Amino acid sequence: MKRILILEDVAETRRWLSQIACAAFPGASVVEADNLRAGLAAANDAPDLALIDLRLPDGSGLELLRLLQSRSPQTVCVITTVMGDDANVVAALSQGAEGYLLKDQDEAVLIYQLGQISHGIPALSPVIARRIMNHFRDTGPVIDEVQLTRRETDVLALIARGLRNAEVAAELDIAENTVSGYIKEIYRKLGISSRAEASWHATRLGLRAQAKDGDG
Repeated sequence: MKRILILEDVAETRRWLSQIACAAFPGASVVEADNLRAGLAAANDAPDLALIDLRLPDGSGLELLRLLQSRSPQTVCVITTVMGDDANVVAALSQGAEGYLLKDQDEAVLIYQLGQISHGIPALSPVIARRIMNHFRDTGPVIDEVQLTRRETDVLALIARGLRNAEVAAELDIAENTVSGYIKEIYRKLGISSRAEASWHATRLGLRAQAKDGDG
């Protein structure tokens, strides 16, 4: 991660998150925004990582998330907030967030969780990960009933490892547009809408372990 955008309206918290981001990704340049308008403007530089607060004085951080999803889909968007209720978690993940961190955690824990992004692991607070697991256990599709094709399984395994669409295309020797089509179909079959959810399903299917052995 070379360019990091932090959207946070509280100055002290913004500086704290900047320190955490720099500790997780040494050498990265950090741009700070204290309101939604400034965050939307800073998004024009296509950051590699965006840490996004939800509740802002001039709107919701979800607006920045949506903008980055449309303009800069390669940007990894992680929600950093104190709000851990189901409504906000589902809203963020369904709109493309690849992580959800609660700011009441220890600094060392947040540094570790952010650092995992480089290894293709979503940055999720433990309580949020449990919420997601409970959500899919109670409402998600039964995995045994979901029929993924061999190619869809290959794609799912690769995106769960953190590969971008272009990298998946190169790995499988197919067009990037074809990869996008496979991902859309995978999301439809699994009833999901983000890579964080895809990674969770891949782990549940044992695909990440397979990828380490060179099967993906």
